[in-house]
Amino acid sequence: MAAPSSNTCGLMERSIRERVPPLLTDLYQFTMAYAYWRAGRHQEPAVFELFFRDNPFGGGFSLFTGLHDCLLFLRSFHFTDEDVEFLRSVLPPATDPAFFQFLRGLDCSGVTLRSVPEGTVVFARVPVMEVAGPLAVVQLLETSLLCLVNYASLVCSNAARFRLAAGPRRKLLEMGLRRAQGPDGGLTASRYTHIGGFDLTSNVQAGFLFGIPVAGTMAHSYVTSFTSLEEVWPQTLVAVNGEPDPVDFISLTKGWLRRVCELLGAETGKIREGELAAFLSYAIAYPQNFLPVIDSYSVSCSGVLNFCAVALALCELGYRPVGVRLDSGDLCRQSVDVRHVFRLCSEHFSNSTFDSLIIVGTNNISEQSMVELNKKENEIDVVGVGTHLVTCTKQPSLGCVYKLVEVRGRPRMKISEDPQKSTVPGRKAVYRLLDAEGHPFLDLVSLAVESPPEAGLPLSCYPLRCDNAPLSVTPAQVVCLRQEAFTKGQVTHPLCSAAETRAKVQSSLQTLHPRHKRLQEPDSYTVALSEKLHNLVIEIRKGSSNNSHFLLAN
Repeated sequence: MAAPSSNTCGLMERSIRERVPPLLTDLYQFTMAYAYWRAGRHQEPAVFELFFRDNPFGGGFSLFTGLHDCLLFLRSFHFTDEDVEFLRSVLPPATDPAFFQFLRGLDCSGVTLRSVPEGTVVFARVPVMEVAGPLAVVQLLETSLLCLVNYASLVCSNAARFRLAAGPRRKLLEMGLRRAQGPDGGLTASRYTHIGGFDLTSNVQAGFLFGIPVAGTMAHSYVTSFTSLEEVWPQTLVAVNGEPDPVDFISLTKGWLRRVCELLGAETGKIREGELAAFLSYAIAYPQNFLPVIDSYSVSCSGVLNFCAVALALCELGYRPVGVRLDSGDLCRQSVDVRHVFRLCSEHFSNSTFDSLIIVGTNNISEQSMVELNKKENEIDVVGVGTHLVTCTKQPSLGCVYKLVEVRGRPRMKISEDPQKSTVPGRKAVYRLLDAEGHPFLDLVSLAVESPPEAGLPLSCYPLRCDNAPLSVTPAQVVCLRQEAFTKGQVTHPLCSAAETRAKVQSSLQTLHPRHKRLQEPDSYTVALSEKLHNLVIEIRKGSSNNSHFLLAN
């Protein structure tokens, strides 16, 4: 797979600058940055980590995406004069004017980002991204980085679940732009659902920016806009073989319609003339791409009959119709009935094209209805999904957080009354341990200064969310999960195309054991701390408790 072209990269970087300027953040990032600057702490080296606390949708895994956009954001991060003037108007009047000069010269040349590769399967509590640099700058990056990762990872994970529910054979079409939370939500959804396993999108701009295959033909409004064959224009079509004389396509189709009705014993009085006119008009416009929606009225009494007549006329002229779309009712039953009609036409009219016609199903598809669809007899080749995919109706947010773990080389830890909100201190390394079959079974989070675990050697670790009992494991393979992706103002890891990241997703999912991929009640994946990191957590907790009365002591 080819890397994105320079033109595509340029379009995406401009898109990032327009969608995610440095002012797309929370005001308190600037008030904190000012307080750091006022205290002379703004250049102190600091480290933040990005992670999420629970796997989404009640599942056993998530997919990490959004890194590509984060890297482009860091590379273009700077404040314009207009940005600074606006900040001058919204920050408290007591703000020192010299702070705005500081902001005007700010960039990410001192920032280093280490990350799990985009498209990797990840798990709750594992720090997927580490951002290190001057304290004021890395604080200012928080909201923007969370915005870029949260939804991208969530909707990509949702798409992967739809793919698992659909199975590998069926093609999936993302068609949620009109239901998405605004234009940016729609564009982000199209990109990351493709990465998560969807084959096609209806979003033309996503095809332009990201190279995703686009698909779509007609809506019910097109069909219902026609009432009579008199509205069909032009009424002729030239055969594929190049014969100069155009054929009266309406008359040809009427002849086929009579034969189809005789074959199926259908009542001609129930056939909708306006629907036939719509199909004819579209087929004349796109004879090689004929795939109409056939349920605007009655599928069995009108839609499938009109389709077969037009399709047979196209075949007679050397064209290949594509198929039909069903958008209401019992999709499984209707698809079986429609396929039966196609087979009868293939046999009776000796037309093998009807053996390869596809059936597209679209009707408010959810993950659960996708699972149920697979349990029933059906003939659906392509499923189009919109609302439940792009809006992530089962869970609206992944809940990624960005937490400080080190300042001036010293570990920092948030100690909360809610254990779920406590953080793990210190700069870290993350390793994935694999069993003899190549399946991941544990992610180990250790201090960055520790030696990495070795394949074939036992190690002791402490699983998160358990009691303090250690666990002894022996990995067959060890993979270091995080790698440097940005430093000194430059992207240091190759930027991947959507197609390349999509392949990474499928590869990463294939390594995951089926028990962790179950859509319902999956086995929990183990995330553990190294012994040294576990001891550091205990030490800081004890120190916090001992120092809690320092005011009274002094």
